[in-house]
Amino acid sequence: MGPGIPSTAIFTLNKEDHTLGNLLRSQLLKNPRVLFAGYKVPHPLVPKVELRVQTDGEIAPKEAVTTACNELVKDLGILSREFTKEYELRKMVGATQQQQPNGNPDGQ
Repeated sequence: MGPGIPSTAIFTLNKEDHTLGNLLRSQLLKNPRVLFAGYKVPHPLVPKVELRVQTDGEIAPKEAVTTACNELVKDLGILSREFTKEYELRKMVGATQQQQPNGNPDGQ
């Protein structure tokens, strides 16, 4: 728990930086039960993030962070699949256009 503030916790993420800190902060703030989410990197040469989370008391800060992590994993999986699908489609279109004379799709 945070100092004197109910439903507040500080999580230390070792070997992480702004990339994960900002992703988690953004995801946490989408949750209506989260009143505050912020992070800091105490020193730029030390790979460590301190994430502070305050909830409305209906859920624990740990639960909010766990939910945010699960949602991020799901969203990043969708992003990866969509990116791969788009990449493969563009690769197929590029190969088709190279087979046509003068690069025209109708062969003229």
